[in-house]
Amino acid sequence: MTDALDLKTLKSDLEDAGQPWEMDPGTDMALMTEDERRVRLGFNPPPGAMTLQEAVKADKAAPAVTSEIIASESIGAPAAFDHRNVSGKNYTTAVKNQGSCGSCVAHGVAAVMETTYQRSVANPNLNLDLSEAHLFYCHGGEEGRNCQNGWFPDQALDKAKQKGVTLESVYPYTGTQQACAVPGGWQNNIAKVTGKTKLTGRAAIKNWIATKGSVTGCFIVYQDFFSYRSGVYRHVSGGSAGGHCVEIIGYNDAQGCWICKNSWGANWGEGGFFRIAYGQCQIDTWYGPYGANSVTLKAWANNLKVNGLWANDSARNAWAHFQGTGWRKLVTTSDVQQQAMLSCLIGAKSGNRNVRALIDGNQVKEVYVT
Repeated sequence: MTDALDLKTLKSDLEDAGQPWEMDPGTDMALMTEDERRVRLGFNPPPGAMTLQEAVKADKAAPAVTSEIIASESIGAPAAFDHRNVSGKNYTTAVKNQGSCGSCVAHGVAAVMETTYQRSVANPNLNLDLSEAHLFYCHGGEEGRNCQNGWFPDQALDKAKQKGVTLESVYPYTGTQQACAVPGGWQNNIAKVTGKTKLTGRAAIKNWIATKGSVTGCFIVYQDFFSYRSGVYRHVSGGSAGGHCVEIIGYNDAQGCWICKNSWGANWGEGGFFRIAYGQCQIDTWYGPYGANSVTLKAWANNLKVNGLWANDSARNAWAHFQGTGWRKLVTTSDVQQQAMLSCLIGAKSGNRNVRALIDGNQVKEVYVT
C-alpha cells in the first residue's frame, strides 16, 4: 500500500515542478480519509489485463509526449475539440457524484452514451440522464461486481448493448451498495449501444472524439490527483492509489491534454472536469479507450410540438416532425391505428397542443395529446 495523501509534500513538489497545475486542499476528495478515497476509484483490471502494478511500471518508463510527437499524431483531426462547445453547443451532461461506491465505470460509460446520443441527433437540449444504478447494481451485479470491486468498461458497454440502460428518473442512483430493484416497465425508457470500438493510439482517439462522440478513459490515480483543482494535470507527488475510469470529452493539442468529465461531484477539479496531459497515468493506453459505435433511445418524450406531417399512398407510411427531435416514422400494427395516430397529430398541430410520444429510435410507437 502506498503512503496516504501528503498535502505539504504536494505543495512543495508542485513548486519544484514549476506549478504545472493548481492544487486545492479543500476538495471533497482531499478532505476524506484514505479509505473513503480509495473506494471511489473502482477500476480493478480483470485477469489477463495489465495490472495496476504493471501500469505504474509502464507509466514510469513512458517517454514524454513532446510537441513534435503531438504534431505527427494529429494529421486529419482538428487541433482541439471539446464536447462542451461544438459550434456553440454543449453535448455533455451534468456532472454526477458516485458517492462512496466504486461505480466509476458505470458513470463513465453512461456519460459516454449520453454524449454520443445527443451528438448523433444534434440536440444538446435533451438532457438525457441514464441510470447508473441500473447499469452498475443490476447489470454489473449479474457479473459479481459491487461497490468494493468495481467493473470494466468493455463489459459495461456489452451489457448496454444486450440489455440496455433505463433512465435515472425510472431508477435513481444512490452512492452506496444497493440491490437491483429496477421497476417494471423500464423497457419503455431505454438506451442501447449498437456496439463498441477499442481505440488504439492517440490519433484514433482524437478522430473518434471529433467525429462520433466521447470515449471511456481508465488511468492510474496517484495521491496528488485527489487535490487537483485546475490546469493540465501531470503526476508530481505520491504513489498510486488505484485505477479509475472517466469520460474523455475532448482534447487540446496546444495544451497537450485530454479533457475529461469525472464522477466526483462539481466541487472537485474544474467544476467536475479535468485536463490531463497526453500519455500521463496511462490514460490513453490502459484498458481501452472505448467508444460506443452508436446509441439508440426508446423513451417517452413530453411537451413535444408537431412542426409538420407527411404521408403518401403507401401502406402505413406517415411521418411527423417534432420540434427539437426531427422527423420520426409513425409505426403501428394496423391501418386503423395508423390513421388514429395521424389524426391525433393533425389535431395537435392545428390546435398548437403539446404531445407525449413514445419514441424508439426514428420511430413513434404511441402518442397522446396533452
